[in-house]
Amino acid sequence: MRLAVISFTQHGSRLNKMVSKAMSLQGYDCDSYAIKKYASSYGLKILDQPLQEWTGEMFEKMDAILFIGATGIAVRSIAPFVQSKTKDPAIVVMDEKGVFAISLMSGHLGGANELAGVLANLTGAIPVITTATDVNGRFAVDVFARKNGLFISSMKYAKEISADVLDEKKIGFYSDYPVIGRIPEEMEVWQEGQVFEGTNGICISVYENKEPYRQTLHLIPRILTAGVGCKKGTPAELIREKIQKVLEEQHISERSISRIASIDLKAEEKGLLETARDLNVKFVTYTAEELKNVKGDFTESAFVASVTGVSNVCERSAVRGSDYGVLICRKTAGDGVTVALAVEEYMVDFTL
Repeated sequence: MRLAVISFTQHGSRLNKMVSKAMSLQGYDCDSYAIKKYASSYGLKILDQPLQEWTGEMFEKMDAILFIGATGIAVRSIAPFVQSKTKDPAIVVMDEKGVFAISLMSGHLGGANELAGVLANLTGAIPVITTATDVNGRFAVDVFARKNGLFISSMKYAKEISADVLDEKKIGFYSDYPVIGRIPEEMEVWQEGQVFEGTNGICISVYENKEPYRQTLHLIPRILTAGVGCKKGTPAELIREKIQKVLEEQHISERSISRIASIDLKAEEKGLLETARDLNVKFVTYTAEELKNVKGDFTESAFVASVTGVSNVCERSAVRGSDYGVLICRKTAGDGVTVALAVEEYMVDFTL
């Protein structure tokens, strides 16, 4: 997690230095600032611009911001930049003496509640958490989704799930994947032929057409690799169109894609690079030898072998890119683009 820390007083800057060092040791990428008067004394970066301007920059590039000072300073600084709980970074405030660690904003999706807890454990501060599911000790769907790397398809439905939990109504639970840990008591596991008496339920799947409940909140794991082959110079628009067509035919969410994979001959292919950038996913490539070593039953092509050195690019790269996962959609071809889909192994973890 990328964490920005800012302090305004001597005591606060001393705490800043201590917290930043401790958090760095825990794997956080800390960028720590103080006003000019105290920065050099504690080895911190100098705040050399207006605080609100600095805050705007941190909103863009950081996962979390820790203000060491008055809550009012934090509120006024972040006010112009607040957008939504799905976009905003975690905001935590600590007083200069380290008595309290206040989760101010993005407590669940942004991880501010968890961050406040970590800071409290490090400093002995009292964590101040005000989100309803936490103070009632109940299941929080947005925290669960974040920890399991799941995309929340509808924040509206997520709020209704939380409301049901707080009202002590059962919510449904369905998963295409194995589960680690004990399923929370707030949930009722879906079974074939079962009639669920509630309204809202959670469905963990890459498939969009699964609707086990009257109102289904889809939580989508990013576990899909799209293996792609294409002619040189194929535009990104066409590649994206072909991937989207395959996804629609299979009723698979685009949000499930974690990477695009191909052969290393395409490592600099502009259309593939742009497509990966547009989808905000990784682009990975493999040598012909690496693809040859992928075990499985693949669609063979003598022509592809003569050009690339391996008889199939899209299916083999999809399986290799998914860490030797399961091929769920074989090669589809059109307009010089081939696409195949594979999913990596995944488990739902309630112990996180």
